[in-house]
Amino acid sequence: MSGAISHLGQTATHTIYETNPATAEPRWVKYLLLTIALSFFGLFLLLPLAAVFTEALRKGWEAYLSAITHPDTASAIKLTLLAAGIAIPLNVIFGIAAAWCISKFDFTGKQFLITLIDLPFSVSPVVAGLMYVLVFGVNGWFGAWLVEHDMKVIFAVPGIVLATIFVTFPFVARELIPLMEAQGTEAEQAAVSLGASGWQTFWHVTLPNIKWGLLYGIILANARAMGEFGAVSVVSGHLRGQTTTLPLHVEILYNEYQFAAAFAVASLLALLALVTLFIKWFVEWKAA
Repeated sequence: MSGAISHLGQTATHTIYETNPATAEPRWVKYLLLTIALSFFGLFLLLPLAAVFTEALRKGWEAYLSAITHPDTASAIKLTLLAAGIAIPLNVIFGIAAAWCISKFDFTGKQFLITLIDLPFSVSPVVAGLMYVLVFGVNGWFGAWLVEHDMKVIFAVPGIVLATIFVTFPFVARELIPLMEAQGTEAEQAAVSLGASGWQTFWHVTLPNIKWGLLYGIILANARAMGEFGAVSVVSGHLRGQTTTLPLHVEILYNEYQFAAAFAVASLLALLALVTLFIKWFVEWKAA
């Protein structure tokens, strides 16, 4: 009897959840939410993206090609790639080391280190650029020493690289820390117990387990490096053809009322964003 009652109770409960689930909403509510989401997507993402390419091609393909092949544009592209090419490998080394240290060991100051990693997320990029000016500028802490040794950081390529490193270094570490914490240390301990060295353990055990998270962090860091404006703007000096990255070159062209050329160069950044999104989707798909 008790078994029958229990069975009837379970059946009734199951029927209630089937007929009136907690997430059930009227059809009009679902369509309303979907409409709002798609409207925001179209208004704030697709429409501006379409406007960039429309304005870039307003004067025709010849004007577009002339703008993106201009020597100043080529210089901006080279500097953008150089800054990202230096910053990303350094951030990968730092991110792996920090994630390994935080996820595999317990030590005093661990939480403080995590807070420092998140610092660029909470500090305005413009403030970060000003910090470098105060440290490496002519009147900064090391300004006199740099002038004495004929070294230039601010308003030169080294300052742009430093600013790019600062704004991008949390991305790799922040992707790897939760992943490596979830994986634990059992695999590494097993490898060590079987006689593997530290490098062998990292290369054959740890790295294969974090490769997709690492690649995802690299993608995000690279996108931020190539699109960074605030910090780079402060330390670059806006020397046309010398210390201007792609975002700064767009600003210069726009301020000079060369709207078609500005949008043409901006379209390169938009294409970069689309490629980044595709790679991001592919990495998420592979990781899943």
